[in-house]
Amino acid sequence: MARITVEDCQKQVDNRFLLVQMGIKRVQQYREGYEALVSSKNKEVVNALREIADGKVLVVEPHAPEEATA
Repeated sequence: MARITVEDCQKQVDNRFLLVQMGIKRVQQYREGYEALVSSKNKEVVNALREIADGKVLVVEPHAPEEATA
């Protein structure tokens, strides 16, 4: 497999800080028992970046809380 780069991942996620957070979250998910979405014999962080670059891990925007009407 070819090397994975940050530039490859930024084609999917243009914010570097969000990219780091996504990678961290995905590694935590592996350690909780989640299955990898791409097959690789690399370390967890490299595998997470491969998933992001392949578009298999997506950003989910949090919903804004609705204002209570009184």
